[in-house]
Amino acid sequence: MTAAPPQPFPAATILGYPRIGPRRELKRALEAYWDGRATLGELRRTGAELRERTWKRLTGLGLRTPPSNTFSLYDQVLDTALLLGAVPARHRAGTDEDTCFAMARGTGAAAPLRMTKWFDTNYHYIVPEIGPDTAFALHAAKPVSEVRQARALGLETRPVVIGPVTFLLLAQAAPGSPASFTPLDRLADVLTAYERLLAALAAEGVGWVQLDEPALVTDLGGAELAAVRTAYERLGALADRPALFVASYFGSLGQALPVLAGTPVEAVGVDLVRGDLTGVEALAGKTVVAGVVSGRDVWRADRERALAALLAVRERAGHVVVSTSCSLLHVPYDLEAETGLDPALRRRLAFADQKVSEVVELAALLDSAPARAVPAAPDRTRAVPAAPDRTPVHAPDRAPVHDPSDAPAVAEPERAGRSPYGVRTAAQAAHLGLPPLPVTTIGSFPQTGELRAARAALAAGELDEGAYEERVRAEIAQVIALQERLGLDVLVHGEPERNDMVQYFAEHLGGFAVTRHGWVQSYGSRCTRPPILHGDVHRPEPITVRWTAYARSLTDRPVKGMLTGPVTIVAWSFVRDDLPLRDVVFQVADAVRAEVRDLEAAGVSVIQVDEPALRELLPLRRAGQEEYLRWAVEAYRWATSAAGDRTQIHTHLCYSDADQILAAVDALDADVTSVESARSGARLLGEPAVKGFARGLGPGVYDIHSPRVPTAAEAGELLEAALRVLPADRLWVNPDCGLKTRTYEQVEAALANLVEAARRARPPVPTTSRAVSGAVTQLR
Repeated sequence: MTAAPPQPFPAATILGYPRIGPRRELKRALEAYWDGRATLGELRRTGAELRERTWKRLTGLGLRTPPSNTFSLYDQVLDTALLLGAVPARHRAGTDEDTCFAMARGTGAAAPLRMTKWFDTNYHYIVPEIGPDTAFALHAAKPVSEVRQARALGLETRPVVIGPVTFLLLAQAAPGSPASFTPLDRLADVLTAYERLLAALAAEGVGWVQLDEPALVTDLGGAELAAVRTAYERLGALADRPALFVASYFGSLGQALPVLAGTPVEAVGVDLVRGDLTGVEALAGKTVVAGVVSGRDVWRADRERALAALLAVRERAGHVVVSTSCSLLHVPYDLEAETGLDPALRRRLAFADQKVSEVVELAALLDSAPARAVPAAPDRTRAVPAAPDRTPVHAPDRAPVHDPSDAPAVAEPERAGRSPYGVRTAAQAAHLGLPPLPVTTIGSFPQTGELRAARAALAAGELDEGAYEERVRAEIAQVIALQERLGLDVLVHGEPERNDMVQYFAEHLGGFAVTRHGWVQSYGSRCTRPPILHGDVHRPEPITVRWTAYARSLTDRPVKGMLTGPVTIVAWSFVRDDLPLRDVVFQVADAVRAEVRDLEAAGVSVIQVDEPALRELLPLRRAGQEEYLRWAVEAYRWATSAAGDRTQIHTHLCYSDADQILAAVDALDADVTSVESARSGARLLGEPAVKGFARGLGPGVYDIHSPRVPTAAEAGELLEAALRVLPADRLWVNPDCGLKTRTYEQVEAALANLVEAARRARPPVPTTSRAVSGAVTQLR
């Protein structure tokens, strides 16, 4: 066992903090380095400045020992793979940074590692590849150097590392591994590396280390629980190590709590925003780090409720520390930057800095509370401000909110107002006249610097509306012409008028507010500004019809209307929590349904309603999953039910492990579903449920999150793999996701290769069929 730590765990802490910079400094530095406009030294300096600024800010807000090693150039799971030396041979590069970027983004010769969602958040992590022969070797320079950097400023920090069990449960078996192998089989070898890490940090005089184990709040079997016990008994038994804080978040520990309680770790973190107090008395004798300030939303904490929870933990378990429920990575930096928000709304909000202050204030309140002052048991619902501040904003001229009880049953698609799929697909084939293996894209085209500058100039009043719209029209015309020249079959307008697939709709719907500087990291250099859904949702007027109709006027080919689905709009917003989430989703579904109706009335025959967050909102434990999927599918089908039989409804899911919920995806009853497949090596096609997928499916053949341009042969291989599972008349050819993050040079080359791959794989069309198809095209 370790000796007592040099100082007790601080009374107030957080589990992590944003790292992109208040003005997205890291994003700009990364993209400048990737584009060759900055040196590696400049990138490293930006990282060092951001770390220093963070630690000084957190200590200035009252934290005594801020976390370190939470900064990352790309992703914390990827950093852990680098820490342990788990680097595939194809990605090994000259510098540590270039190896990191090769794993995350790929190189000209090597595809990147798979990417997927971090539990039930919109943050994406890089999935490590672990095989029976992976040679683990500790590379501790990063956490050690950050400890030293902070110490040079006169600050002590608590290094944070992904825990060994979560790391292995999130990893995937390396290509070529035996079918029976799982990464968890390598636990003993990984623990050796963690032992060496703890020894290195102890040698630096580190008092506490935080090991993040969010996987422990999921359903764990006997093998996983045994791995938890083995890991923390072994690490806890080290003779010379820092004190261990095992942090869990995103829910209750459940069966993992008594397992951790029986190990020598000194502190355990519990999420009391999404979890509860069940079993906390088993942690008596340890430090309980109680997450009572939400790290997942932007609402102020209810002090009375949070203090009641803290006092209850103190009464049941003893020593309690006040914390955020998870890392503040998921919220913006500072509310003070949002001077344009309505003052009444601002009073209800807290961003990262404000949440740190709440943690510090609650610690002071807890310290001054009498030893046995335990108020009534806290409500298990999420903390909300007082009722007057949470009164919904009702719009007197809006239509009544759809009653979810009126939604159709999942098992009977026709009850949603649309004919059975067989009837629809025949009507669509006659109307659209598409070839086998039609080629399309997911929606967005590159957002150029000129477009972003024009949008910023419009917001600043430096460009009038007319000039801005001319710029948008010119971009749409260019995108349509490019797709026609390349030979795509179903076109898109490219979305040049949209800043983000959720924020754009939030700006045009009642009940939402948007920020100017509320950036949150999604992955790597990619950031979003989640809207704030604070009141009842309504659609004052059509949102997308004008630009889609303009694009249609430029071509004889079908142009997709592009909408974001109700689940995704809600999932990627900071959502009011005074209504059940289901009710909020159905409010948004009403608005999307009205938009579908208006697009169809304007002559749009293909409408894509994206739901990439369908899997994301799936509860982490199985007990709540069936009910969630039932109402999420109902909401989607209600949103699309206004479309007639000739209107082809598409949906899209990306980087979200859609293979795990294929039955629900099929139940959405979309005519065509496009999914990520290229980045994950077409693993979706190995799922038995794919063979029974009853509708059109587009497994992506182009990984757009890598700068690599796939060759026609590469795309063709993925397409041939799909054709071995699905018939050509139900298969579509498309990228994994939208193209907004790529350059036009990359996009044009990649799409040309997709079209060529489709042409080579396309079965011959009989002469009579070509004549009918041509006649239908002329009639459109």
